[in-house]
Amino acid sequence: MDEKQLIQQARGGSQAAWIELVRLHQQALFRFAYLRMGDGDEAEDATQEALIRAYRHLRRFDTGRPLRPWLFSILNRVASNRRRALGRYWSAVQRWAGEQVPTAAEPEVDGQRRLDQVSVWQAIQGLNAMDQSIIYLRYFLEFSVEESAQALGIAEGTVKSRTSRALARLEVVIEKEFPGLIEGSTT
Repeated sequence: MDEKQLIQQARGGSQAAWIELVRLHQQALFRFAYLRMGDGDEAEDATQEALIRAYRHLRRFDTGRPLRPWLFSILNRVASNRRRALGRYWSAVQRWAGEQVPTAAEPEVDGQRRLDQVSVWQAIQGLNAMDQSIIYLRYFLEFSVEESAQALGIAEGTVKSRTSRALARLEVVIEKEFPGLIEGSTT
């Protein structure tokens, strides 16, 4: 059964069809949420919230388009909203406590490659949300320009220009804050 048939059945109330659609997309959605949020529990919650919203609005979905970018556009908004809310919460806690909340412990490192991967992820976290989304969709999840445009609700040409600018900004962050990544690539 193809995706359009599953969508039609899910619209008609078939739980099995909806479960199959979720099964097809849940892992990639979670990976994107994790990259955006940096926390497994938050990523899982955001993924579930996005899937619930998608289910509620499935009747509005244009079956002439692919489902995957639509789901990612919902998740992108949910992740942004949750990160903003979490940031406000932590700011309030910090003000209340009168001190800085300690940062998370460094991840366990098993070799230079793992350290480089963590450093690249941290460098990307230094970018704004749109730059992060563009890089995650295009390079981590390997979305096409067209899929990225649909997921982010922007034109394909805008995806190309924002990708170029995001990579340029990432390069600046790496040069400033993670020079070891550059040094490591030349040895």
